[in-house]
Amino acid sequence: MKFFIRATLGIVISLGLFILLLCCNFLQLFTLVLLPFSREKFRKANREMADFWWGLASFCLENIQGIHINFSGDAVPQKENALLVINHQSMADIPILFGLGRRALRLGDMKWIGKDILKYTPGLGWGMLFLDSIFVKRQWHRDQKNINRTFQKFFKENIPIWLTTFPEGTRFSAQKLLSSKLFSKKHGLPQNSYVLTPRTKGFVASVQGLRGHITAVYDITIAFPGRIPSLFELVTGKVDNVYVHVRRFEITSLPMSDAELSQWLHRIFLEKDQMLSHFHAHGQFN
Repeated sequence: MKFFIRATLGIVISLGLFILLLCCNFLQLFTLVLLPFSREKFRKANREMADFWWGLASFCLENIQGIHINFSGDAVPQKENALLVINHQSMADIPILFGLGRRALRLGDMKWIGKDILKYTPGLGWGMLFLDSIFVKRQWHRDQKNINRTFQKFFKENIPIWLTTFPEGTRFSAQKLLSSKLFSKKHGLPQNSYVLTPRTKGFVASVQGLRGHITAVYDITIAFPGRIPSLFELVTGKVDNVYVHVRRFEITSLPMSDAELSQWLHRIFLEKDQMLSHFHAHGQFN
C-alpha cells in the first residue's frame, strides 16, 4: 500500500512538473524581448526560472518522496564557478545533481553538455537552449568550434557556470562495459568494472577553454544501492537512498598539457571505479 501511494504521488508530481516546465518554456520565449537591450537581464530571467523549476523538482524528490541523498567527501563552496565530472548510470542521475546544485546555490547556473537531439525536445531540451548549454553531435571536428565559441562567451560576458559533464559519453550498461573494456585493452588503458572509459577530448577542451573562469573541477560519483534505477523508478518511490561522493580539485592543481589532462581524467575514473567497487562491497564510499 505504501509503495502504491508513493508511486501514484510520484506520477502526479511528475506530470505536474512537466506541465509547469512547458509553461516555463512558454515564458522563456517572452524573455527574448530582453535580449536586444540587456543580455544580463535575459540570462537572469532564465536563470531564475531554471532555479525555480529545478529547485522545485529537487524539493519534491527529497521532501515529498522522501529520497535521502547521502553526501560525502569535500565541501562544495557556494557560488563557485566549476566543471563537474560525473559518472552516468541512468537518467536518474540528473535530479540527484539538482540536490547538490541547490545546496551550492548554483542550481540556476548549471550548464549542460548534451546530445544535439535534446535541443528539439520539449521541456528540458528547449529550456537548456535558453541557458547557454552546449549541444554536441559527437563529431569532434564539428563540435570543437561550437564549444570554444561558447566558452569565449562565458569569459566575455562573465557568465556564472556550473558546467555539468558526463565524460563516459553515454549511460552505463553491461553491454557498453564490455565494449569499453575491449577498447581499453586495445589502447592500454585501465579496464574498469563500474564506469566506462572516459572520452577525454571534451574534458580537455573544457579545462583549457575555461582556465581563468572556473576555479575548480568537481569529481562527482553517484551510487545507488542494489541495481541502477531508471528515472521512472526513482520518481515513483522505488529508491530510498542515493549516495554522492564529491572530490574538489583546484583548477591550478591540474596539469597544463592536453596529454597530461587526458591521463589525469583516466586516473580519476580509475579511482572512481575503485570507490564504486568499495561502495558495492560495503554499502558506503569509505
